[in-house]
Amino acid sequence: MHEPQSRDAFQRVDKVQLARRFGAAARHYDAHAKFQQEVGQALLAMMSAGSPLTGALPEVGLDLGCGTGFFLPALADRCQRLHGLDLAPGMLAQAAQRGSGALLLCGDAEQLPFADQSLDWVFSSLALQWCERPAQAFAELYRVLKPGGQLLFSTLLSDSLWQLREAWRTVDERPHVNRFLSLPQLRRALSDGGFPAPELACQTWSLAYPELTGLLRDLKGIGASQLNDGRQPGLGNRQRLLRLEEAYEQFRQPDGLLAASYQVCLGRLVRQ
Repeated sequence: MHEPQSRDAFQRVDKVQLARRFGAAARHYDAHAKFQQEVGQALLAMMSAGSPLTGALPEVGLDLGCGTGFFLPALADRCQRLHGLDLAPGMLAQAAQRGSGALLLCGDAEQLPFADQSLDWVFSSLALQWCERPAQAFAELYRVLKPGGQLLFSTLLSDSLWQLREAWRTVDERPHVNRFLSLPQLRRALSDGGFPAPELACQTWSLAYPELTGLLRDLKGIGASQLNDGRQPGLGNRQRLLRLEEAYEQFRQPDGLLAASYQVCLGRLVRQ
C-alpha cells in the first residue's frame, strides 16, 4: 500500500528554471497534455454549474497560468474583458496564436499585477501547484477578487504519480517526482490566504500507457520534469532507465497497460 508523501506547505522553486522549462515545451505542450485538458474541462463544467450564463456578463476575468491558452477561447465568452497570465513567455507566445482577444501578461501568481478587488473571477487549472508559497498565492487571489468574486482552480495533490515515485525508490534515493501539497496542507494554505471554508472536490485521474517511456515522454513534453528544490532532472544512463522500467512493471494492469495516476483537487472559492 502506498503512502501519500507529506511536506511543509513551502517549497523551493527556481522560477527562472520553471519558466524556461515550460517555455521550451510550449510548442509541443498540447500534444502531451490530454490529462491537463481533461482536468481543465472538468473545471469549466464546475464553473458553468456554479455560474450559469444569464444576465450581464462579469466585467473582468483571469486565466491564471494560462499556458498555451487552450482554455482562453472558452473563457472569453464568460466575461467582457479577459486576461491570461503565465510565468513563461514561451507559453504566452503560443497563447497569442489562439485569437481569443485576451490580454496576455507575464507574471507570478504570488505577486499578481492587478489592483485590489479588480477581478470578477479567476480560472486556474493545474498551475497553483508550482507556487513556492501557496498561502501567498491564495492571499493574492483574495486581494484581487471583488467581493463575491469567484476563484475556480484545480491543483495536484501529494499522491500524484505515486507509482513512478515508488519505482524510482528501487533505483536511488534522489527525488525524481515533483512533490505537491497534501489535502490538509492545501486547506491550511487556503485558510491562511483568506479562504476559510472552501468548496473542494478530490478526484483521481487514472492514466495508462503501453510502456513507461510513454509516461516519461509526456512529462518531458509538458515541461513537468522534476523541478522541486532546484535539482537537475534526468533519467541518467540506460542501465538506470532499465532498472526503472523493471521496477514499474509491478503496476502493469490485467489489460496489459501500465497504471499512472494523478490526485487532483478542484475548488470553487468565493471572496467574502
